[in-house]
Amino acid sequence: MKEKGLHPKNKFNKGYNFEELIQNNPSLKEFVFTNTYGAITIDFSNPKAVKELNKALLFSFESISVWDFPDENLCPPIPGRLDYIHHLADLCSSEEKEITILDIGTGATCIYPLLGVAAYNWNFIATDIELDSLDTAQDNIDDNGFDKKIQLRQQFDEQHILKGILEENDSFSATMCNPPFYKSAEEARGANRRKTKNLGNSAVRNFSGNNNELWYVGGEKAFLHNYLYESSLFSKKSKWFTSLVSKKENVESLQKSSKKLGVRNFKIIPLSQGNKVTRIVCWQF
Repeated sequence: MKEKGLHPKNKFNKGYNFEELIQNNPSLKEFVFTNTYGAITIDFSNPKAVKELNKALLFSFESISVWDFPDENLCPPIPGRLDYIHHLADLCSSEEKEITILDIGTGATCIYPLLGVAAYNWNFIATDIELDSLDTAQDNIDDNGFDKKIQLRQQFDEQHILKGILEENDSFSATMCNPPFYKSAEEARGANRRKTKNLGNSAVRNFSGNNNELWYVGGEKAFLHNYLYESSLFSKKSKWFTSLVSKKENVESLQKSSKKLGVRNFKIIPLSQGNKVTRIVCWQF
């Protein structure tokens, strides 16, 4: 099963070898089957199967052997998350001897820092507003021996993204973020119902996530504009500010506002995994 459109350096761009993946994570075995087209696969509408598959993909990195988080948290697709890391590596100067990344909203999975350490040996400051998520993230950090590479910080004010997080001596090669998509819990539930229906299995949901992962007052657009504004207040703290952006119209809105705030370089990096198309928006002052 080959993934379309992944970064050339992405180790999953030639598809999945399920025999190897089962060796990485034996718990995957019970979910693997041959479909009517003769292809080896899993049921992607089954959240347990998806979680075990992504664990197996993550465990293909020798330095990662433990990854656990509550079922209520979103299970990130490893190939797509790894793509973000590879594109950040392209952005960062090859002359930089030590790269430090700020991951905004790392969540319980702490996925970007884990991948960034495993793939590039980067350093990370990772933030979240949920103490429970940070506790789980810390367990994943400790269990893989990454405690010297990844430091966690809690954001105590949901009105802010960078304020209250950044410290006087901080200096980052780049910031990264996967913002909440929805404006409210009700909008998130509606998306849940549509996705479940599209997967053709109303009894099983492949859509989870706690409130802070899924929605933000004003939705993705409000979050991004808040992030952009706060980045202008701390413009010298990071060489690049970046974020995933799911809605194309939000890119145009962000680009217009960036000019008013003195952004001198604005880049859009298209991403695609399977049929899903999104993009990384990057700016620097």
